[in-house]
Amino acid sequence: MAERGPHPVFELEAVRYSYMDATGLDGIGFRVDAGEKLALLGANGSGKSTLLKLLDGLIFPSGGQIRAFGSRLDETALQDEGFARGFRRRVGFVFQNSDAQLFSPNVWEEIAFGPLHLGLPQDEVEERVKDTLHILGLEHLRDRPPYHLSGGEKKKVALAAVLAINPDVLLFDEPTAGLDPKTEEFLIQMMAELNRAGKTIITATQDLGIVTHIASRAIVLGEDHRLAGEGPAAEVLADRELLLSANLVHYHTHRHDGLEHSHPHSHVEKHDHRHRG
Repeated sequence: MAERGPHPVFELEAVRYSYMDATGLDGIGFRVDAGEKLALLGANGSGKSTLLKLLDGLIFPSGGQIRAFGSRLDETALQDEGFARGFRRRVGFVFQNSDAQLFSPNVWEEIAFGPLHLGLPQDEVEERVKDTLHILGLEHLRDRPPYHLSGGEKKKVALAAVLAINPDVLLFDEPTAGLDPKTEEFLIQMMAELNRAGKTIITATQDLGIVTHIASRAIVLGEDHRLAGEGPAAEVLADRELLLSANLVHYHTHRHDGLEHSHPHSHVEKHDHRHRG
C-alpha cells in the first residue's frame, strides 16, 4: 500500500468573496497540509486579510467552498455547537492590530478567556495561563491592563491568548508590522518553534524580508484578487516578474556616470544581517 502524505488542513475551491459590489477574492484555490509553513503575499488590498478571515470562519465565501480538516467550512457548519467548538480549538488567529483583539481588564484574564470559553476546567485554565505567561516571558505583566502595554507587549499578549487554546493552526496577519527589531526577532523565532512543534503556520505579509524565515511555500495574490503564483518560498522571491506583476516590487531608476539604470526594488524588503534559526 502506498504511503499517505500529510492530510489537508484547508482545501479551497474557486473561492470568491465580495464586499457589497466590490471584489475581494476571485476564484482562489489551493490546499494547505498539516505542519506547513505558508506565506500569503500580496500588495495592500489584494485580499490577504480577507483570505485569513475566511480560513478562520469569521466571514464566508460568496462562491466556491472551503473545507477545514475534511469538513465543509461555512455558516451552517459553524452554527453546530460541536463543530464550532472543535474548529475554534484547532484554529487561532493573531490579528495585525492587537488592539482589535485585546479586550479584557488584565493580561491574565485575556489569556484565560479562550480556554474558559472552550469550557476547560478551571485548574487546567490556570495551568495553561501560567505556562503561556512563562513561555512568552509575560509573568511581570499578568496584572496589567492590555491597553497600557507597548505595541510589542500587546503583540505578545495577543499571541499568548491564542497559544493558550493550543491550536493546531495559527493564522498571522502582518505579524511584524510596527514591531521593534527585538520583538520582531522574538516573534519570528517563536513562529519557527511552533512549526517545529507540529503547528501549521499561515502568514499574510508583504514584508518580503521575513518570508524565507517564516514559510517554506508562498502564494501570491494579484491586485486583481486572483491567485498570481505559488511555489517554494525562495523560488517565488526570485521570480521578479511575478513580484512586479503583484506590485510587491517596482523598478527603481537612477543615473550613474551619465547612464540611466533600472532595476527591481522592493517597497518592503530590508537589509537583514541577523541570524535566525
